[in-house]
Amino acid sequence: MAKSITCVVPVYNEQQVIAEFIPALDKTLKELAFPYEIIVIDDGSQDNTMAIIHELRHQYPIHYLRFSRNFGKENALSAGLAHAKGDAVILMDADFQHPLEILKDFVAKWQEGYDMVYGVRKGRKDEAWLKRVCANGFYRLTSQIIRINIPANAGDFRLLDRKVVNALQKLPERNRFMKGLYSWVGFKQIAIPFEVQPRAQGKTHWNYYSLLDLAITGLTSFSAFPLRMIALGGIVIAFLAFLYALWIVLSTFLFGIITPGWATIVTTIMFFGGIQLFAIGVVGEYIGRIFDEVKQRPHYIIDEQVSFDDSQR
Repeated sequence: MAKSITCVVPVYNEQQVIAEFIPALDKTLKELAFPYEIIVIDDGSQDNTMAIIHELRHQYPIHYLRFSRNFGKENALSAGLAHAKGDAVILMDADFQHPLEILKDFVAKWQEGYDMVYGVRKGRKDEAWLKRVCANGFYRLTSQIIRINIPANAGDFRLLDRKVVNALQKLPERNRFMKGLYSWVGFKQIAIPFEVQPRAQGKTHWNYYSLLDLAITGLTSFSAFPLRMIALGGIVIAFLAFLYALWIVLSTFLFGIITPGWATIVTTIMFFGGIQLFAIGVVGEYIGRIFDEVKQRPHYIIDEQVSFDDSQR
């Protein structure tokens, strides 16, 4: 039986590009000479994306899922993996920044025996300097504190073998950091460099707050390092306070009673108050994620599901 490919495309307010992207993707998949399907996950778009996809699904093998609201890209990817039927699943964006011509290289490596083939961007010259600095800092930090290897500059643009998809489906957590999950499951992987293309239309939906939230999710989902740093910081501060107490005792015996300064007291109180608030915030972040997990809410809610053959409505 011939192997098949599923292409998962999450979209959110992509009315400017989706009508052009789907035909281009369909043409590329036909050239791969594998049976294929396209799963489009509409992550609660507020524009005309839904109407355009409904028009396209009569011409192309589209399996369409629409969320009841915006649940985020990580959950959209999870929904695509859950509904994919192919022996290999390709994940990519609909804004043409992931070059379609790379797909043949993905499939070639898959046929060579690789279970996961992921794209690695060659550079970040197209991004603002602050974003580049933050991204480089994040990958350096994770490489030091997380036991799994998360490749730098690798995103969701990748091909996954069916056994990788099945492994990802066994991971139930609600706070999903997909880049970390790809690495956590392991298997035989290889990177393919590519140049990020300019967006065909529109602008990115990711802002600095979204990226910060994703980074915090990544750190807290795969490491207890922040909690350990709080414990170590507390030990260091307690040791310094003990040394300071010894100095006060010795100075009292040697020089007599010295009236402490107001500035010193206020500075010390503010310093320790800031440390305590920071520690409470880190602990609260972990508790909040535990709170989300124990509620056992679904990752997403599907408002509409339509297959290209009209077998599901």
